[in-house]
Amino acid sequence: MSKISKITAYIVLIIIGLFSIFPLLWMISTTLKTNSQVNLVPPVWIPHPFDWSNWVQAVTFIPFPQYLWNTIFISVLATFGAMLVCPMIAYSFARLRWPGRNLVFALTISVMMLPATVTMIPLFVEWKTVGLVGTRWPLILGAFFGSPYYIFLLRQFFLGLPNELEDAARVDGLSEYGIYFRVMLPLAVPGVLTVGLFQFMASWGDFMGPLIYLFKPSTYTLSLGIQQFMTQHTVMMQQLMVVGLLTTIPIIVIYFFVQKRFIEGITFTGIKG
Repeated sequence: MSKISKITAYIVLIIIGLFSIFPLLWMISTTLKTNSQVNLVPPVWIPHPFDWSNWVQAVTFIPFPQYLWNTIFISVLATFGAMLVCPMIAYSFARLRWPGRNLVFALTISVMMLPATVTMIPLFVEWKTVGLVGTRWPLILGAFFGSPYYIFLLRQFFLGLPNELEDAARVDGLSEYGIYFRVMLPLAVPGVLTVGLFQFMASWGDFMGPLIYLFKPSTYTLSLGIQQFMTQHTVMMQQLMVVGLLTTIPIIVIYFFVQKRFIEGITFTGIKG
């Protein structure tokens, strides 16, 4: 690639990056504005003076610590469930031979074509039957049953691993469990972390699930708690931007630490079909 091409590519990427970061910069700016500066035209990008009271009010108008804890509790456990179960199922579909494997895999993938609204009522009836509606557990235990999309993604990853590794492990006397836990799973860490990141983001920002299953304010997540607050109080843009920013920061931090593995996972899942 020539020097001019590199410079052009960098300029294009910088422009795209600026467009991508624009909402975040706007949120930060709004959190520090006074009431008189929020709706000014043209908009004020650098507030003067900074109104730091918006941050204090944002976490006191709603029980923010409780909502934050509920969101962390659900997201972490659901992520653990997805990272524990989905690799096992995917490994079974990719590397093991058992009767009806292809048929079961086809049925699993076919679930991906069903809209969430189709399964919403049956799932609610199931969780109500076992007495878990109104608790946080339906939002957690569902991840322990696996997700068709995550299973498909990890299956592609396992298919891309060399067969020689598996054969060598059998020659060394490892069982199927040993091959999975000591050989294949460590190699699949990028794919598993990718699944974990996807599941954490889905659980962290989920609104429909908490809306259906959570009835008590003490169990609300951030997304549901903010929505309930907006319907009961006058909309205060600065405070909403503060809560939105605090809700976004954990995702940004997590992605910053796992971005290398995340890119590897996305890349290697397409090596072999």
